[in-house]
Amino acid sequence: MIIKNNNTFHLQGRNISYIMAVSSAGDLIHIHFGKKLRDRDYSDIKTVWHDWLAYTDDGISLDLYPQEYPSYGHSDLRFPSYSVKNRHGNHITQLKFKSAVIKENAVQQLEGMPSLFQGGKTAQTLEITMYDEIAGLEAVLSYTVYDEYDVVLRSARLKNNSDCEMIIDSAYSASLDIGKGEHDLIYFPGAWARERELVREKISYGVKIDISNARGGSGHSMNPFIMVAEHNADEGHGAVYGLSLIYSGNHSSMVECDQYGNIRIHQGLNPFRFQWSLENGEEFTTPQSVLCYSENGIGGLSRELNDIYRSNLCRSKWSDRERPILINNWEATYFDFDEEKILDIAKKAKDVGVELFVLDDGWFGDKGSCYKGLGDWIINKKKLPSGISGLADKINSIGLKFGLWFEPENINPDSEILLSHPDWAVSVSDRASSLSINRLMFDLSRDDVCDYIINKISGILRNANIEYVKWDMNRPMTDIPYDGYNHKYTLGFYRIMDAITSAFPDILFEGCSGGGGRFDAGVLAYMPQIWTSDNSDAVSRLKIQYSTSMGYPVSSMTAHVTAVPNHQNGRVTPLGTRAATAYCGIFGYELDITKMKDDELLEIADQIRLSKELRHLVLTGDFYRLISPYDTNYCAWEMTAKDSSEAFLFACRILSVANSSDLMIKLKGLDENSDYLDVDTGVIYGGDELMYRGIEPVYEKKDFAAVSMLLKKL
Repeated sequence: MIIKNNNTFHLQGRNISYIMAVSSAGDLIHIHFGKKLRDRDYSDIKTVWHDWLAYTDDGISLDLYPQEYPSYGHSDLRFPSYSVKNRHGNHITQLKFKSAVIKENAVQQLEGMPSLFQGGKTAQTLEITMYDEIAGLEAVLSYTVYDEYDVVLRSARLKNNSDCEMIIDSAYSASLDIGKGEHDLIYFPGAWARERELVREKISYGVKIDISNARGGSGHSMNPFIMVAEHNADEGHGAVYGLSLIYSGNHSSMVECDQYGNIRIHQGLNPFRFQWSLENGEEFTTPQSVLCYSENGIGGLSRELNDIYRSNLCRSKWSDRERPILINNWEATYFDFDEEKILDIAKKAKDVGVELFVLDDGWFGDKGSCYKGLGDWIINKKKLPSGISGLADKINSIGLKFGLWFEPENINPDSEILLSHPDWAVSVSDRASSLSINRLMFDLSRDDVCDYIINKISGILRNANIEYVKWDMNRPMTDIPYDGYNHKYTLGFYRIMDAITSAFPDILFEGCSGGGGRFDAGVLAYMPQIWTSDNSDAVSRLKIQYSTSMGYPVSSMTAHVTAVPNHQNGRVTPLGTRAATAYCGIFGYELDITKMKDDELLEIADQIRLSKELRHLVLTGDFYRLISPYDTNYCAWEMTAKDSSEAFLFACRILSVANSSDLMIKLKGLDENSDYLDVDTGVIYGGDELMYRGIEPVYEKKDFAAVSMLLKKL
């Protein structure tokens, strides 16, 4: 709920309060974001100034104040929320409070961009209008709070009310001043095949850290989700702030510790090579940032984000449906396949319990490689004489659903469509465009290009029984033609996704970008799952899935069992370990099942039976990280039903160690007064025993040994 108490605005979630107040000088001052407080009037703010600091004509040194949407250069010299070049050619602004409105039963929806929705929950939205009379700048700050969650949604809308052009150089979605104290920054850098590596470092005086990506999408190299935690906070204890951006383009999360030890955080669009022109009366809206707070450590914050993203982000009907277990032919065949080979894989997969076959790249054009046919989407009848429609019918007759891979955003240089429309590719004048995997990028800032992609992909989906789509994107953005282009491109990307997913609501869409290169909440708004990484090695996936789960639900993380030696790093791991690592995710296979031995096929059939039993836990359960592979030779995590009726434990000892004892594992979220049956061994444990004493798994004497346990309350 939102309470207005004189000039105080108090947003209350389930366990949190977010409080701000308008000072006597009209500045919007941040008061508190954290544990829920009783309401009172906080507007009697003591003004502070120092001769040796800059102060305004009101006698206030804003350099000392926590603010909701601060500027730079008038009296606050810290990093700002926005920067606007005004009619006088400078960037000095000072926003003052003008008005506020509270909207009942409303969640802010952004035009052309994804955002959280109400979804049957109780929510209110506060819109505060700030104004700079001299510059003619208006800023509408939007805040949404749910009664059922511990999150606050923020975005900003800037409007030019002056009589001349206004240039926006930067515009963040959210700013948060959290004051003094020892805090750590947690963020998730990486690269292709090692996405979202967990990094935790102390925030020190004078530090200014830009957690950003400027490679075109949200990126392999840096994820648009960060946490700021008390120095002693861990998975289960301590105060933690999280900021998650619902956006799929270039992003930035800026963290600054000023001369007094105050920490300021911004999150939003990356200001590098960003510029947006506003004429009189025009507006610009930033993406939505989700601010979350937990007193119960990193795990408490993760589960809060997981719940709201599962229930109030993705509009797909598949967001709360059990997903079919699939097999994908990519690592089985790459481009070397024909219809007979595909049908052989599908028949064998059906025998062991697979439910969906996905045809990956190589089905269109003269496609013996990744260098031809992209953008035209002309079916290769030499490989597939029955076409996509005929192949889908044959797969269906075997008893499997049929899915198809696309890469809608990219185009080969010699494609027919590009020869007809050479201006449809992203390019700059008088310079040859850079290639990546012989790909150029469609210019999604153009309506005609977006219309072409929508119509072309829709035509294929409409003419065959396709029940799943893997939506890929395999190159960085280069040759950006002008500042601000990346945001226009991203809006075009959202327009295409929205049009296609809305037109085909029964299809299960999966996001992908060279693996996990666009694993963000913006994509999850349209597609309920994302290919977590092209690196499917079970040991590598311990870290990748462990860290990804901090910001995103396991129900959004696709995890496949693939062949060994692993195609990304050559490692050989047991088939059981590969499956056990993938159970806590959207389970599937990506290998040539026709080459597997009979005992392996029997093992796969058992894996599929267990995965089907676990699917409801993946969708609705709470996820606990128990032992970190970043800190130990082990990894352990757990899925637990919200009513504590059952739990699934996964544990892995990465390297075998002679003459040593293994770590005890203490489970979470169980009923301490009930008993639990290990359905595999028949052993009964007390819930209190499992949580407070723990158990020591019995690993096989070999590297990469995994243990899993399904527990059901008696």
